[in-house]
Amino acid sequence: MPGSPEPADRLSRVVVAVPPGLRAQFFTAEVWQELERAAELIVIDDHSDRAAVAAALPGARALITSWRAPKVDAELLAHADRLELVAHTGSAVAPYVTEEVFRRSILVTQAGDEMARPVAEVALAFTLSLLHRIHRFDHALRGGLEWAAASGAPPRHEIHGSEIGVIGASRTGRAYIKLVQAMGARVSVTDPFLSAEQAQELGVTSVPLETLLSRSRIVAVHAPVTEETHHMIGADQLALMPDGAGLVNTARSWLVDEEALLAELTAGRLDAAIDVFDAEPLPVDHPFRALPNVLLTPHQAAGTVECRQRLGTSAVNEVLRLIAGRPPVHAVTAAALVRLR
Repeated sequence: MPGSPEPADRLSRVVVAVPPGLRAQFFTAEVWQELERAAELIVIDDHSDRAAVAAALPGARALITSWRAPKVDAELLAHADRLELVAHTGSAVAPYVTEEVFRRSILVTQAGDEMARPVAEVALAFTLSLLHRIHRFDHALRGGLEWAAASGAPPRHEIHGSEIGVIGASRTGRAYIKLVQAMGARVSVTDPFLSAEQAQELGVTSVPLETLLSRSRIVAVHAPVTEETHHMIGADQLALMPDGAGLVNTARSWLVDEEALLAELTAGRLDAAIDVFDAEPLPVDHPFRALPNVLLTPHQAAGTVECRQRLGTSAVNEVLRLIAGRPPVHAVTAAALVRLR
């Protein structure tokens, strides 16, 4: 752990707006003890209660937030006379801070780097499942089909030699690229910010979106969520994908027109593996649930034990660095607020 605790009579006050269930997942005993030694902790169980957070902020130097915490806006900041850091345990800071935080020179950090590996692993698992039609076999057998009928899935393919298209060379996208390349896939990438030199370093071919969609056996979505990427995969784009191709989305539903995807999947032309949806939890009567060519998970791609613990450790490390007078490692700027994820 970076830094060293301050003397007992000068402990920094730190507000932890993380509910009990998530605290148990995020903070190991060792990490929590390190934080306790370094700071005077005010722990808020009902972390979504704005009044409780406001009451805890006076005198606090740092605030640790988690999902569904109240947004730190001018109203909350009126109570934060000493606040220097908001350390978020997730990747998306836009739902939790406003520009007013940055105007007051309060540092904001996020732990999204820790999510890249598990999300990439789930995207790889999705990719292999779609290539081998495992979801179709499972659905057929559970649905009571005879053995021969259940075996009648569309053609299957190995990942070695398959053309995999990646939309977005984000940190998660790059982690996924390394995994599929290690298994012999040929990778194309669409990303307007990926330079030719970076593409060469990654060992990928940089192509326009239309080219990527038309030639990829699997398309994996790893783009950031911005105004420009809203429904970047719509009916016209899905129509470019070859018959039998698969779409993997472990990013955000914002990127894919869900109605257009549902139409293609209902027709049976494409397969998909999806972790994120327009409505979450996914309604029990949603048509996705009944389709044999769809693999579904409940927005849990980053939900491993190891990842959750890294998220907590990352946030605590940022607090300890603040106390020790050291700069943050994972600071974000006001520009991050244009990203919705």
